[in-house]
Amino acid sequence: MKSNRPAESRKRIRLLPTLSILAVTLAALGLHGCGSDDAVVATPPPVVVAPPDTSCAVLTDAGSVVVGSGVPGDPSAPEPSSGFRAKNLTSAKTYMVVAANPYASKAGCEVLKNGGSAVDAAVAVQAVLGLVEPQSSGLGGGAFMLHYDAKTKKVQSYDGREKAPAAATDTYLRYVSATDLTPPKPVVTAPESGASFNLLRQSGRSIGTPGAVRMLELAHKDYGSLLWKDLFNSGITLATDGFPISGRMADAIAGSRTLLQTDPEAAAYFLNADGSAKTLGTVIKNPAYAVTLATIATTGANALYTGPIAQNIVNKIKMASGGNPAFAITPGLTEMSDLANYQAIKRDPVCTTYRTYWVCGMGAPSSGGITVAQTLGMLENFYMTGLKPTAIDGNGGKPTVAGVHLMAEAERLAYADRNVYIADTDFVPLPGGSPEAMLSKTYLRNRANLIDFNKSMGTAVAGVFPGPKLGVSATEGHGTTHITIMDKAGNVVVMTTTIESGMGSFRMTNGFLLNNQLTDFSVLASDTIGPIANRVQGNKRPRSSMAPTLVFAQANDGSMGDFVMGTGSPGGSTIIQYVAKTLVGVLDWGLNAQQATSMIDFGAANSVTTNVGGEHPNVNIVAPVGGIAGDSDPLVSGLRALGHTVSVASQSSGIGTIVKTQKSGATVLEGGADPRREGLTLGDTFKP
Repeated sequence: MKSNRPAESRKRIRLLPTLSILAVTLAALGLHGCGSDDAVVATPPPVVVAPPDTSCAVLTDAGSVVVGSGVPGDPSAPEPSSGFRAKNLTSAKTYMVVAANPYASKAGCEVLKNGGSAVDAAVAVQAVLGLVEPQSSGLGGGAFMLHYDAKTKKVQSYDGREKAPAAATDTYLRYVSATDLTPPKPVVTAPESGASFNLLRQSGRSIGTPGAVRMLELAHKDYGSLLWKDLFNSGITLATDGFPISGRMADAIAGSRTLLQTDPEAAAYFLNADGSAKTLGTVIKNPAYAVTLATIATTGANALYTGPIAQNIVNKIKMASGGNPAFAITPGLTEMSDLANYQAIKRDPVCTTYRTYWVCGMGAPSSGGITVAQTLGMLENFYMTGLKPTAIDGNGGKPTVAGVHLMAEAERLAYADRNVYIADTDFVPLPGGSPEAMLSKTYLRNRANLIDFNKSMGTAVAGVFPGPKLGVSATEGHGTTHITIMDKAGNVVVMTTTIESGMGSFRMTNGFLLNNQLTDFSVLASDTIGPIANRVQGNKRPRSSMAPTLVFAQANDGSMGDFVMGTGSPGGSTIIQYVAKTLVGVLDWGLNAQQATSMIDFGAANSVTTNVGGEHPNVNIVAPVGGIAGDSDPLVSGLRALGHTVSVASQSSGIGTIVKTQKSGATVLEGGADPRREGLTLGDTFKP
């Protein structure tokens, strides 16, 4: 039917649908039409101010502070040695890094922010730690890493432990040679007593072939996202521009001042021209380290294992006087072939169940994973939930006497097995040829039955397994650091890295210190019981206690489910105690990541001494009249009443923990950095 409307009206009606679509489009763009139907005028969109990006920054009452900014609140500003500085729980949405120094945490966080993987971040963190925390780890040391692939739900462990040179014999640390049956030099005489003793770690015999860089390269080939060459920029910039010496580094320099003078290169870097130690806050530059990082970035790990840098490492290991002819030093027997032949290894992790969880740790040559698993396996037979700390605060509250007693006794039994049976399994197999026998639920239940609720056993005896009798060795150093990282994809890295004792062997080349890792071997090849598993052998890796640990929920079918937490710590043989108390703190006692990390350090190796960290504000170390330190503290006095010989000496853990949890209906990462060190937790900040 023909319309009776005028043509003009019909034209306007035909325009309406077009105008309607335009109006909807404009509305979707935040614009609005106005005026007649024949005209559409757009108004500018409202100005939207984006919230400040607080990723990789520290939130304070005054706003966010970026590490290295120099403004008030900057956590990288040099501080005295930490002692115990309470730290707040940090929450993040999708990625997080906990490292032992703010500069290192920032380097890792920036990599994660830019889409890098957890392994990418670990490379960047280690490159910076070797500069700002050289006393603990670096290019001249070794490392163990566990990696969790969120896509495949696979846990892979990486062994970057140092190795003895091929020429090493079982008397390598005991005698100069087969014809010179004197201990490796230097040998010094104590002025007070006149007694002589040898500084084994200062001899070339203490230095193992470094493994950390090879290990990181291997892991990066498997799980790296960003280019290898782009992961060293933070370290290169800091080494070139300089950074202020922190309290822990300053103390390490001061404590090693005399021994650093053995090596002119180390002395020139760490000491002033008059031989005094460089102090807290001194801005220090390391151009040689910058060149080394740039070379590794460009040519890969081979830069450290072949060519001029490798030759310099060998030369330093063979150093015989350190420029002082009157100060004899026994050289090591490392050759260029030892470095060229070094390989990092992918190994199977040690994974066991603990209540409703799976706990994965590092296997031999580290004793950490097995010893932590044995400790948990014994504790599984007790109702630990009912023994949680009292007066729980941000620092973890006050552990109960019964809780500490049970954990210390379980650790004594676990360390007893560690000291006898665990070594480099490429040379000495575990009982039964795998961790299975030592981690059997039945075996650990029988071991747990040896624990008396009312009395400490003092010193435990190792369990008995079929096979030849072995001797006992309990050696370990303390120059170590730990890193825990989660990336946006949910992949996780826990890595503990070390140069052994603080300042390693005191020898420096190309801007980094060399380790003294071979002192983790037993000096003796055997004792009255039998051969020692952890004796020196050519190309063997010394036993460690490093215990990077991953925890997962147990799925309904008993398999490994979702990621729950990652943790680890430095601390020599006490690493096992630090990690065990953190795991129990979260899994049994319901503490958050910071509370479990901050909680009083306690535990025991296989000796009569039980540690209760007296540096913690929740421990009273004041000696009452007629008493000894700690007698006024109910935890300490309660343990002593059970026969424990309690030490309240300060502990030096450096725990770094990430826990995946729920907050305000959202999945959140919570991180804890140890208040006993300078560590920092950073990520993409979460605010409920």
